[in-house]
Amino acid sequence: MANYKELYLAGKIDFEEIDEYSYQWGMSDDERTLAQYLGLNADEEDAWVSVGEDALRELLDKQKK
Repeated sequence: MANYKELYLAGKIDFEEIDEYSYQWGMSDDERTLAQYLGLNADEEDAWVSVGEDALRELLDKQKK
């Protein structure tokens, strides 16, 4: 099953779906970190946590196919 990042980069979901994916992770007993669950690397996670969603969106949009 594709993760959030893979689906977003493929244009299959909107960026705002990150909230739903985060909620699903929080309601699950998945042992991965949220970043791992979403498919984010360390730089992407840091931008999201330290700067905000706009910074993460910018990093991801640079990778879009």
